[in-house]
Amino acid sequence: MSRKRRHKAVYTKRKFRDEAPIEVFASIIEDSVLEQARELASMPFVFPHVALMPDAHVGMGSSVGTVFGTDGAVIPAAVGVDIGCGMIGVKTTYTSKDIEGKDLKMLRDAIEGAIPLSPGNYNAKVKRETIRARIEELQAMADENGVDLSHSPKWRQQLGSLGGGNHFIELCLDEEDSVWLFLHSGSRGVGNRIAQKHIFAAQEYCAKNWIRLPSQDLAYFVERTPEFDAYIADLHWAQRFAWLNREEMMDRFVECVADFVGRDLEEVERINCHHNYTTPEEHFGRKVWLTRKGAIRADAGVKALIPGSMGTASYVVEGTGYGPALRSAPHGAGRRFSRSKARELFTADDLASRMQGIVYRPGEAWVDEIPDAYKDIDAVMADAAKLVKITHKLRQVLNVKGT
Repeated sequence: MSRKRRHKAVYTKRKFRDEAPIEVFASIIEDSVLEQARELASMPFVFPHVALMPDAHVGMGSSVGTVFGTDGAVIPAAVGVDIGCGMIGVKTTYTSKDIEGKDLKMLRDAIEGAIPLSPGNYNAKVKRETIRARIEELQAMADENGVDLSHSPKWRQQLGSLGGGNHFIELCLDEEDSVWLFLHSGSRGVGNRIAQKHIFAAQEYCAKNWIRLPSQDLAYFVERTPEFDAYIADLHWAQRFAWLNREEMMDRFVECVADFVGRDLEEVERINCHHNYTTPEEHFGRKVWLTRKGAIRADAGVKALIPGSMGTASYVVEGTGYGPALRSAPHGAGRRFSRSKARELFTADDLASRMQGIVYRPGEAWVDEIPDAYKDIDAVMADAAKLVKITHKLRQVLNVKGT
């Protein structure tokens, strides 16, 4: 029997076992999210269970806010299209007194000039020393692992750019009035191209091997196949791109704030964490591919960041390593309404009332990001009490977003 047929036989045999359990950590959850979890749990290689985070909401392949292990397989759509999306935060030695009385609109404008915002908006030139070094690292990684980037000839210009949607740049204050720099972004257009390429390839792989699926979005690759190896190589590259993308933007953000304050910015700590990725981990005595889609790693003592929605609180946390949650925690507030529904329900005036006291660029473009379109971040954090310990609660004073 060929290797391919051997894999196929194994997974056909396991197909008829009971579904993996589902652990729910959300106090409020939609039936559609539970249905997606049941479909995912029916896959023969899911182990030990499917964990739904407090911010879980419907997504492609699996709900955003889903964590699960897979034994010998990966599901590209369940990782998501923004591979490596995540947060970076910097605590500074500045306090609220350092920005008191200053016009934060000037800082907003400086940030918008230093960091390209919005989908399709990239760096015109690659000239900074930091970005050159990061591009060299990514190019070497691609060459070494056979990552084909011909689908994204402008990936170099994308490094150090924010994107749109719920991606943001914020200046925040914690409970002691220390200044924090906070930023949310991922692997940009190149990561999306990589994800879409492999989601389609997984569907072709399953069709070619006569694999029945509860949903096309649950198409997968099996270990020790060329398709699996190609996806993992591309995935790791995209995760690294996302990580370095945040580092590059944060370096520029630091420069903008230092110029604004009028003296060098001293970093107390820097935290960078993914919340859309898969990685090998051991859970309940077995090595698996642990996928976190809209969830952060929360091993005991590990620091991470959980943002609220536009205009609300965000949190700096430490994981507790809670096993039933697969040592994971929520990645944010989680949507209540789709973007189109939010635009039906709310206006720019509604957003302005929710953003009082916070400098941002007013307009219709961000109505679908209004806090009312998201779950209550404080309720999400209450649901996550076993999963993380809160070390800082941040309040926004400046918010910068792309359209």
